Amino acid sequence: MKNTVTILMVAVILFFSQQNQLNAQDMKEEIPNISNFSVGNELPEMYSKYFTGHAYLAPLTKNKDLNCSISNVTFEPGCRNNWHSHAGGQILVVVGGKGYYQAKGEPARLLLPGDVVEIPVNVVHWHGAAPDSWFSHLAIETNPQVSKNTWLEQVDDEQYQKATGGTSSKEINLTIAAIKNHEELWPGYESKAAKTDPELIQVFDNFAFDDVISSGNLDTKTRVMMILGSTIACQAQTEYKMMMNAALNVGVTPVEVKEILYQSVPYVGIAKVIDFINLTNEIMTERGIQLPLEGQSTTTPETRMEKGLVLQKEIFGEMIDKMYEKSPKNQLHIQQYLSANCFGDYYTRNGLDVKTRELLTYSMLISMGGTESQVKGHIAGNVKVGNNKETLLTVTTQLLPYIGYPRTLNALNCLNEVIPE
Repeated sequence: MKNTVTILMVAVILFFSQQNQLNAQDMKEEIPNISNFSVGNELPEMYSKYFTGHAYLAPLTKNKDLNCSISNVTFEPGCRNNWHSHAGGQILVVVGGKGYYQAKGEPARLLLPGDVVEIPVNVVHWHGAAPDSWFSHLAIETNPQVSKNTWLEQVDDEQYQKATGGTSSKEINLTIAAIKNHEELWPGYESKAAKTDPELIQVFDNFAFDDVISSGNLDTKTRVMMILGSTIACQAQTEYKMMMNAALNVGVTPVEVKEILYQSVPYVGIAKVIDFINLTNEIMTERGIQLPLEGQSTTTPETRMEKGLVLQKEIFGEMIDKMYEKSPKNQLHIQQYLSANCFGDYYTRNGLDVKTRELLTYSMLISMGGTESQVKGHIAGNVKVGNNKETLLTVTTQLLPYIGYPRTLNALNCLNEVIPE
């Protein structure tokens, strides 16, 4: 009888032990594999008490003689550590998911795979996952001989929501690519529309900043410049302000911004462009950019006609002579204005090269609509200066979210007519 009881007790213990192991294994399997590094084990209590939510630690280095500790730290959605500092500093390398880093007194910084955070010595900060995403980074201890962590108070819910924008997966679900591309243009920007119209922003941002950008190989600076020209042609002042700030953020110079504006005058008309000039001056003044900018004109009243006509023929060839020959005498002055004003006054300016100006002109024409005849002429002009069909198709694609499908399809018809597949 005694042996029977003992056997039963052992069986019960083994059963519950196996169940606990299975439960632990199930919990472990719920953690998504968001990087190529091991997740490791849940933080021990000596560290977890400084975290809000669950986090996991996987030490990656073993050789203490190298004097460099590297670990992979994985945070569940919403998890973050307390405010703290490192006496020796720290480097974070993001390897998975979406998270945030914030130094005391500074705006929070969105973190995506590939981002690197260099944390100076004794700077108070926190880092952790976004509300709607798992997050994983490598933590590299620098100056380990003096390294010591000083743990401070929790990052409370109010601080966390303010830093992350309070976004949740129920409100908006953006792809990592859409977030990264958006963040490149407007670092740390908190979208009001994401709060009032989350479904629209989810659809638009995933389309414009993931699907569309992944089509073609247009560099960020050129893409933003073309969109900037398009917004002028569309009379989209709110979007122009957003895109102008984005342009300056990604390296478009103030001179280039002004030249995009000036290039639009002969095509869109000063009556429509003047409001954008005023908006531009306001934004530049707010950014501390001294106005007026250095002049870019290369012609004089005496040379504008000659230089403009030469450039016009370089771009459009024999077509210019034919336009002059076919023009009725009472309309010849319009052809002369095109040569002297459109090309002599604007195309010959410094600040943008002719290849970029022609691409901008194409962008503005297809954005205005009803300009198919001019679009065809400038498709040929773009090819002459080195912008091939692939480039024009990519620009057309990038403008689609801003100009809509009808104008995009009209542009494609022109493109295929001038440069057949």
